[in-house]
Amino acid sequence: QVQLVESGGGLVQPGESLRLSCAASGSISLINVMGWDRQAPGKERELVARIFSDGSTNYAGSVKGRFTISRDNAKNTVYLQMNSLKPEDTAVYYCNVAGSGWTSWGQGTQVTVSK
Repeated sequence: QVQLVESGGGLVQPGESLRLSCAASGSISLINVMGWDRQAPGKERELVARIFSDGSTNYAGSVKGRFTISRDNAKNTVYLQMNSLKPEDTAVYYCNVAGSGWTSWGQGTQVTVSK
């Protein structure tokens, strides 16, 4: 069992930055991949970024070059640095971690990009 606590969401203007954090506790050694998904109103939840245990990453095309995912293994925390935010980035962002045959989700944090 892994518990996740997210922080860092908020309201920003277009072009500004935010950093999301997600701290994991519990059976940390079973985690293979950590990531962020998001869900905008009226839309399906979509992958934003993933970081694997070997440090490799992948990103959705819409955020590549603007968002950076990283992890601090000592703190069992994954981050999502979001730069050059756009109104279309507005969504609830969900942290998630996965191991062999299981996934745990955070409660979600709202990111709103608006003038």
